[in-house]
Amino acid sequence: MDDIVRQALAKWPNVPHCYGWLGLDARGNWYMRDDRTQALGPFASAKGSLLRHDKLIEFIHRNYDHDEQGQWFFQNGPQRVYVELEAAPWIWRVGDDFSVRAHTGLAVEPGACLLDEDGKLYLAAPIGLGLVHTQDVGVAAGAVEEGRWVPQNVRAADLPARFGHVMSPAAAQPVKPASA
Repeated sequence: MDDIVRQALAKWPNVPHCYGWLGLDARGNWYMRDDRTQALGPFASAKGSLLRHDKLIEFIHRNYDHDEQGQWFFQNGPQRVYVELEAAPWIWRVGDDFSVRAHTGLAVEPGACLLDEDGKLYLAAPIGLGLVHTQDVGVAAGAVEEGRWVPQNVRAADLPARFGHVMSPAAAQPVKPASA
């Protein structure tokens, strides 16, 4: 976590959390979701605006974490901005040497390989579950063919409970009553 974020947390410890405004898609892209976008439906059907600002994306990556309930968030100064996940908390990039890096750039050593009913390939690492980026599935197939990774069949719907992550922290929030 950035020092400036730690300082902001110490100075303003009780800033309310933010839900529904940030999403991570299955290719490791970040999306901002304003009120209008959120009203259109869940992240999978209404993504919002693709973030393109490199410095902001790097800041999000450095301050990306999860809470005790498995909800992933970006610590934006004193405020937690909870993340809507399209596929998993991590998106893995696989190198030609079968090295694996998270969408944030963090190198990991996968421990398990999983294949869902739609043919999506996931890898489990000590930091959590991630989906192999679509552009790297061919390289990952080479690791499977060489026996480095042995896929286990899974149902995608079972992965959040099995690996302890929440796909939509916003959906878990109580509904606010309409104002009169």
